[in-house]
Amino acid sequence: MRRALALGGGLLILILIVLGVRGCLNARKERALTDYARNVTQIVEETAQTSEGFFAKLSNPGTLSVTEFVTEVDADRSAMDNYATRVDALDTPGDMQDAQTALELVYELRSSAMAKIADRMSTALGNVGAEKATAQIANQIRTLMASDVLYATVVRPDINATLADNGIEGDDVPKSVFVPEETRWLDQTAVSAALGSVSGATGTATPGVHGLGLFSTSVSGTELTPDSVTSVSGEETPEVEVQVQNQGESTENGITVSVTVNGHNPLQGTISSIEAGETETVAIPLTPAPSGRVTLEVDVQPVPGERVADNNKASYTVNFQ
Repeated sequence: MRRALALGGGLLILILIVLGVRGCLNARKERALTDYARNVTQIVEETAQTSEGFFAKLSNPGTLSVTEFVTEVDADRSAMDNYATRVDALDTPGDMQDAQTALELVYELRSSAMAKIADRMSTALGNVGAEKATAQIANQIRTLMASDVLYATVVRPDINATLADNGIEGDDVPKSVFVPEETRWLDQTAVSAALGSVSGATGTATPGVHGLGLFSTSVSGTELTPDSVTSVSGEETPEVEVQVQNQGESTENGITVSVTVNGHNPLQGTISSIEAGETETVAIPLTPAPSGRVTLEVDVQPVPGERVADNNKASYTVNFQ
């Protein structure tokens, strides 16, 4: 009897020890998962503040000069670098490894995109190379939106599902949307117009309506129409005459017009200025001279403050005889 009682007591103590150890392990696991989720939440909330600040000054730079604007964008870049570093250093529980891998990619995309935006901002606010730099900034905003999709479809569901599977409530991570739902920021024209409002930027937009229109296009005196094939007699160096109309309320300066033949490198010409309501023409030589049937694409670059540029472009089929 004494032996049985001793054996039973020992077994009971062993069970209590096992239950205690398991309870400690479960508590430690839950604490690790909770701490991880709270750290992610903190980074996400700080990222939202950076996003709001970046797009707020892009929408309305106020009195910021070019130098001040570039400096603030550099600060946004530094903040994103900091968030990416903190994400990489997170103490990640085993159950969160898949979510952590996706989260690291999210912040790698965001950090890289903001770095490239900051690197190109000075050029975009200047004159030489501004168009290309603005297009690159718009592309990086698309990258930021891609990071939003990855977070929404992979990271957040995985983290919150893991918390739920472990019976943890009240610590779900929030949404993280860096790019506002306004899809206009994916359009180069919108980015260009916004940057044109920065005080001191080349071609700063004046108040009022701004807009250009491709009025007509001809080659060596023969007018082109978009919906038909136009035959043009061959010349050594044919010229494309592009007539542009200022459909806004202010005089526009430094209007760039580009022409491409079969998608090759664009040929450019510049109209020095167009008064409101007036039209001006630029002649762009086609070198080398094309032959046979070609596709001619004409593009009038938007001016600062121009919101709609659908009528700035046209494509023509021309048969050079």
